[in-house]
Amino acid sequence: VQLAESGGGLVQPGGSLGLSCEASGTFSRINAMGWYRQAPGKARELVATVIGGSTTVVDSVKGRFAISRDNAENTVYLQMNSLKPEDTAVYYCYARIRTSTFPIGNTFWGQGTQVTVSS
Repeated sequence: VQLAESGGGLVQPGGSLGLSCEASGTFSRINAMGWYRQAPGKARELVATVIGGSTTVVDSVKGRFAISRDNAENTVYLQMNSLKPEDTAVYYCYARIRTSTFPIGNTFWGQGTQVTVSS
């Protein structure tokens, strides 16, 4: 299983960026997908997640970020609006996926993509 991220980059405060992450490989089911981020010197933190038909975003990004998932394409998206300098971080996609090796599921990670919010 591989998670391929795209998007990210440099944006000015108040701007927008979109991230996407596609899961590929052999698996039976994706139970959950979402995004974490890690700023320099800080621990990795959950940003948003999709489990079944339910989405959750953390309070610090609520009203600014939106997560969505395309089940047919095994892809999760993160639309980030009204970006702030404190949103600067490496953003990691994750997916909880069932495979023949992991019949109850295993967490897979993307390689991370840098988001920098600066003027």
